[in-house]
Amino acid sequence: MVSSRKPDVPAPAPQRNFAPRGIAALLAPVVRPAFRRRAPAAAALLADWDSLAGPDFASRAAPVKFAGGTLTLACAGPAAMELQYLAPTLISRLNLALGQQMVERLRFVQQPPAILATPAPPALPSNTGPPPADLPAGPVGDALAKLFMGIRK
Repeated sequence: MVSSRKPDVPAPAPQRNFAPRGIAALLAPVVRPAFRRRAPAAAALLADWDSLAGPDFASRAAPVKFAGGTLTLACAGPAAMELQYLAPTLISRLNLALGQQMVERLRFVQQPPAILATPAPPALPSNTGPPPADLPAGPVGDALAKLFMGIRK
């Protein structure tokens, strides 16, 4: 007796494309979950605080942490009250600079912000002797001697 059933033939494998592809196409599925957890804009917010917040806010507060739409700022006690009143302005400024609605609320912790002061230039050694003897004679030599005395003091 002959069976009318056709034998099961496996479906042909889909054609593979071995053409060169950009690395972005390969990395996107791998890195996308990591970027969802840690947004690059949040890193920019903490790194570029001075330029994003402006000199007025940056001099009185420093970012400590950003998580879940809440930006934690370290500031001195008296400045926290004023910054709370200015919070909507600061939030809109930060979101505008970042290009998306990242910061939803501000949280203030009382600790003086670590604002780096510019170091003072090193002091020059004091002049203990006369100007060099090999200066030219005349008004040019006198001017160079005065310049030497002025620079070394």
